[in-house]
Amino acid sequence: MNLKPWLKTCAAVVALNCSGIALAGGEGWTSDFEAAKKEAADSKKDLLIDFTGSDWCGWCIKLNKEVFSHEPFKAGVKDTFVLVELDYPKDQSKLSEATIKQNEELGKKYQVAGYPTILLCDASGKPYAATGYKAGGPEEYVKQLNELQKKKTARDSAFEGAAKSEGVEKAKLLAEAIAAMGLNDNMVTGFYGDVIEQIKTADPNDETGFGKAAATKARIAGIKQELGEFMQKRDTEGAIGVLDKALKDGGLPNDDVQQIMLTRGILFAEQKKYDEALKA
Repeated sequence: MNLKPWLKTCAAVVALNCSGIALAGGEGWTSDFEAAKKEAADSKKDLLIDFTGSDWCGWCIKLNKEVFSHEPFKAGVKDTFVLVELDYPKDQSKLSEATIKQNEELGKKYQVAGYPTILLCDASGKPYAATGYKAGGPEEYVKQLNELQKKKTARDSAFEGAAKSEGVEKAKLLAEAIAAMGLNDNMVTGFYGDVIEQIKTADPNDETGFGKAAATKARIAGIKQELGEFMQKRDTEGAIGVLDKALKDGGLPNDDVQQIMLTRGILFAEQKKYDEALKA
C-alpha cells in the first residue's frame, strides 16, 4: 500500500529540519515562461515544463543526465514541445531575481507535489498530463511523451462533445475528461474550476458521483493540511488527534482509512509507544 498520500507532509517536515544563467537542461531550454507560451502559440506546439531542483534533487539530476541532456531527446521533441525549466535550487545565486520571483509564483500556481515533476501543457499553460523520472533513456522518454500528448486530444474531444450535450451526459463527458488527465486535485481545481462548475450545473443530483468524490477529496485534503500543521509544530499528539477524529467521523474510502491507521501507527512508534503502534 502506498503511504505517500498521507505521509508526504510529515516527511517534508522531517526533511526540512534535517537538512548569463546556464540551465541544467542545457541548450534548447528556456526559463522565461511568458516567452515560452508565446513561442508555443506561434509555433503551434505544447509546453513541456520541468519543475526541478538542479543541485539537490537526485532524481532530477538523474533525469537530466539520462534524458534531457541528450540529442535524441531534443530532436524527438523539437517539433512538438517548447522546453521550459523551472529550477528551485538551494544555491539561487545562478538565478536572476526575476527568475526566482517567476518560479516562486509558478510553483504556487501549479502546486506540484514533488520533484522532478514534468508537466505537459497547452500553449496557454493549462496542464493536461504529468510525469516524472522514467528509466530507459531519451528515446523511451520521447515515446512516453508522445503517448501522454494524446491526452490533450482526448481532453479537447471530450470538451467538444460536452458542449453539444446536456444534463448527465454532458457531466459524464466532462468528468471523464478530468479523470483521464491524471492531474492532482489542486491542479484540477486551479486550472479546471470552470469545468467542475459545469459538471455540478449539468448534474445537480450527482448521478455521476463526481460531486461526492470531490467532497471526499476536499475533506481528505483538509485532514492532510491539519495534520501538516501539527507536524510542523512537532505536535505528534495533535497530529494523532486529527487522525483519530477522521476515523471517528467515518465516511472515508477504505484505502484512506487504512492509510490513516498506518500513519497513526508510525506516529505512535516515533513516540516509542509500541503497544499503541501495534494496535493502530
